[in-house]
Amino acid sequence: MTEQLRASGYDPILTPVTESADRVELTGAVMSPQLVEPGNLFVAVTGSRAHGADFMGEVLERGAAAVLTDPAGVVKVRDAAGYRIPVIEVDGVRDAAGPAAAAIYGTTATSDPALFGVTGTNGKTTTTYFLRSLLSTLLSPKGRKTGLIGTIEIAAGEERIASDMTTPEAVALHQLMHSFREKGVAAAAMEVSSHAISYQRISGLYYDVAGFTNLTQDHLDLHRTMEAYFAAKADLFRRARTRISVITVDDAAGHQMAAEATGEVVTLATTGQPTQAHWEVVEVESSGLGSAFTLVNRHTRERIRTSTALPGGFNISNAALASVMVLEAASNTKRTQDFTRADVVTALETAHPFHIQVPGRMQVIAEQPAAIVDFAHNPDAMIRALEAVRRPEGRLILVIGAAGERDVTKRPTMGAIAVRMADHVIISDDDPHGEDPADIRAGLLEGARDAVATGDLTTELQEISPRQEAIRAAVAAAEAQDTILLAGRGHEDHQDLAGTRVDIDDRAELARALRAHGFTTLSGGGR
Repeated sequence: MTEQLRASGYDPILTPVTESADRVELTGAVMSPQLVEPGNLFVAVTGSRAHGADFMGEVLERGAAAVLTDPAGVVKVRDAAGYRIPVIEVDGVRDAAGPAAAAIYGTTATSDPALFGVTGTNGKTTTTYFLRSLLSTLLSPKGRKTGLIGTIEIAAGEERIASDMTTPEAVALHQLMHSFREKGVAAAAMEVSSHAISYQRISGLYYDVAGFTNLTQDHLDLHRTMEAYFAAKADLFRRARTRISVITVDDAAGHQMAAEATGEVVTLATTGQPTQAHWEVVEVESSGLGSAFTLVNRHTRERIRTSTALPGGFNISNAALASVMVLEAASNTKRTQDFTRADVVTALETAHPFHIQVPGRMQVIAEQPAAIVDFAHNPDAMIRALEAVRRPEGRLILVIGAAGERDVTKRPTMGAIAVRMADHVIISDDDPHGEDPADIRAGLLEGARDAVATGDLTTELQEISPRQEAIRAAVAAAEAQDTILLAGRGHEDHQDLAGTRVDIDDRAELARALRAHGFTTLSGGGR
């Protein structure tokens, strides 16, 4: 393993210095002491409360065969274990954990699955679901599976595993790649969050294609500035990490991302604004709740007609991005694919791969009134969602909250957007975590009340807690021609109230309230 780390640009120090130490057969890699199994490499990193090397007693009892850690960890390991097992010392152990796990699990730039990564503030989840659907359309007839790694779930074909974070830690990701190969997964769509990039969770992975959706205010509790947030996203689009970068250039951030990306860069314009992009969305038409549109290649003049069943212009952008990512993969990648570019075009034009439901993303629970659950939890996403669901007739009733212990500066902005764009706004709770829910609601109400006063708005504004009561109040206020939007929680099935789990699923609560008031819900009750 030290040779692989050295080849990846690290300067590992192995002790004890013996040939047998470097030839220890490793069965896997883990970061959690509780997950160590006999023969594992234990990756000891500094955590928020302790260093992984503080748990060497438990790690040794569980049978760890070697340790990868930083200089501070080496001292702790030697104090606890002496020279009983080999220790590999590196600077930047979180970053080195990826290449180390890749060496153990056999992950290379050309090994299966082909990785399709998606980053950006909004649209990651929907775009990865669209990618999986399109890839499955292409691969399933050939007996090959498609994987998914994201906020809602991890899946290998039809086998699904709940996901606690958008992107798992690096060692878990490489173990997952190994599992995908064993299960016959040829391609996988992956959400890549700024947290995952900043915390080196994708270290050691190589993406066939990476896509960029957009960049708006979010996660400033971690990144502090929009410049740092942009830089974290941009790190995905380096030649050393990604073969082909498909960048949506609908705004200044997209153009900057395309300019700073290295390697092969393909640009996509989806909003009709004049720009010199490689691909462009034109001829948009309403089609049911969704839209039909044409993708045009500016260089070849090729035209591909496809559609999505999900409402909103942003879902046209998500579908277009998924389309171009797979088209470019089939056309330009150096790896052998199980499908041709002609196969992709046929699937887009005839198989309706984007006529799927994405859990908690513009998920329609009922049609009269229109009742929708969405994950919109930042200012830009709220604007997009409210624009998407607004109908010519009826009122728009909105339930919103904000997560605790997150960027507090966006709360007044979200409150102001809510009352400017909806007719009836109910401010309630999202995920308070350790913060006082009343304080969170106060931040939203501050912006909402100021907007009502200064804009001379007639919006009905309420504060209702807990969220179940807010949902019931929204339904009680609705008539058949109205629209109800529950924003912020999407697919989530519980709240964290100061460490106490409170079970609540907006989709189920909304469906229950609708039926209680005599309205008809769609099949499945919103699940």
